[in-house]
Amino acid sequence: MTRVLGIDVGGTKVAIGVSAADGPELSAHVRLDTGPDTLARALAAARALDGAPAAVGFSTCGVIRDGVVRLAPNVPGWEGLELPRLLQEAYGATPVAIDNDVNAAAAAELRWGALRGVSTGVYLNLGTGLAAALVVDGRVVPGAHGAAGEIGYLQVTPGEPAFADGRVPLEERVSGGALAARGAALLGRPVTAAELLGGGHAREPVDETPGGDPARELVDGTLRTLAMSVANLCVVLDPERLVVGGGMMGAAELILPRLTAEVGRAVPFPPEIRPARFADHAPLLGALALARAAVA
Repeated sequence: MTRVLGIDVGGTKVAIGVSAADGPELSAHVRLDTGPDTLARALAAARALDGAPAAVGFSTCGVIRDGVVRLAPNVPGWEGLELPRLLQEAYGATPVAIDNDVNAAAAAELRWGALRGVSTGVYLNLGTGLAAALVVDGRVVPGAHGAAGEIGYLQVTPGEPAFADGRVPLEERVSGGALAARGAALLGRPVTAAELLGGGHAREPVDETPGGDPARELVDGTLRTLAMSVANLCVVLDPERLVVGGGMMGAAELILPRLTAEVGRAVPFPPEIRPARFADHAPLLGALALARAAVA
């Protein structure tokens, strides 16, 4: 089997891996932090792993539009980067496939995981950010501008500040990053989404009101909004299966029953709901799936 290379650039890290088999196994991999000169450092590390891959898959935060990266303000120097041109210059005649990180994770689930054999489906990523990948006819749908599934931009309240105002309304309410920020403001100390979802938050004296736990109420409201939004997405697409991945799935036993209940209540033909197969390295494995498809 020919070797392929995968590169995943996320908001905080770069993961690079090589695979010599058509499966989710890595023969070598390395991780870097994002920061100044992210692309140059990533390409140097990739060359050190494999200088002559049969194909390259590249997973990136944001989306590619008109030959540049959009909707990726969190990585220094990434917004507006001419990524396709730079990768073509770096790899010449070697096939290079590029997609956003959530679509890439869905590609991994389609090829090797919980979406395998599914014609119409949704991959939902619950991580620091919030996004989905839409699957139709067994393929990830990019949309007219490469931004299909960017559900973080959905509005929760009519007329609220939205994309044109520099806001991401739904993501600012229900993502892991949003939950941590709102929890820290509520408790007056740093707190992680995992801590809140696991019920491990400390109850500060100021928060102890009769019959109430503000942190638990925050989690409950977050999950209600998330479940409503996911149900609405399922009404629109009518998927046969919804696969849920991302860092927040460390609390799958709390999240999945809430999603299942609301989807079952609100969707005329509720999809099967499953956790993603790949909890770790999903976008990197997706980059390898893109590379493997490019070889084929």
